[in-house]
Amino acid sequence: MEPQPPHFVRDSKHWAAAVATGTTERWTDRARDRGIRVAGVAIILLGAGAVFLPAEKGISSDVIGAMLVAAGLIEAVAGSLRRQVRELAMLAGGVTVLAGLLFLVNPETQFFPTVMPIVGWLILRSVILGYASTQLRGAVCTWMWISAGLDLLLAVLMVAGLSIAAIVVSLFGPTAPLIASFAWVIAASFVANGLMLLEVAGGESADQG
Repeated sequence: MEPQPPHFVRDSKHWAAAVATGTTERWTDRARDRGIRVAGVAIILLGAGAVFLPAEKGISSDVIGAMLVAAGLIEAVAGSLRRQVRELAMLAGGVTVLAGLLFLVNPETQFFPTVMPIVGWLILRSVILGYASTQLRGAVCTWMWISAGLDLLLAVLMVAGLSIAAIVVSLFGPTAPLIASFAWVIAASFVANGLMLLEVAGGESADQG
């Protein structure tokens, strides 16, 4: 039978292993939080870019599609870094990517075919984020509710405004203010999503603690 090392040697090895494991986990958490924070800032910047789209010249479907795909991919990557509701967070990003691909694959120059996919995208995101928020608590839960509620409100406002927009478009075509309001809807959703991710960065670990 092989001789066992003294107790203090075994204890010191266990202590060293525990310290190493804890340090690795802390660094992993820091890298994860940093990645989510960067994603949040990037989506907010995309929202700012949507505000400054040249509404007077019309908004290209390709531009809208590219912005949605970029935001969706960023959100999906950020979702993969999350500790909680990871699958739902990635699904919300996937819905955004799908909406963007619809614009890229089937470009439309008319106003209403462009509006309806955005309404559907907002409603789907609202449902996904709302359900995900029921599985959370604390500030992260609150911000997910805010993001889900804003998306639903934007969808309702767009549907409610379709009758008025139909009159305006039929008389004057897609006017610059009408197109600008469309860009602002995308920007508002992006900014709310980005702010939510900034809260998620570090917020989930605090809620778990």
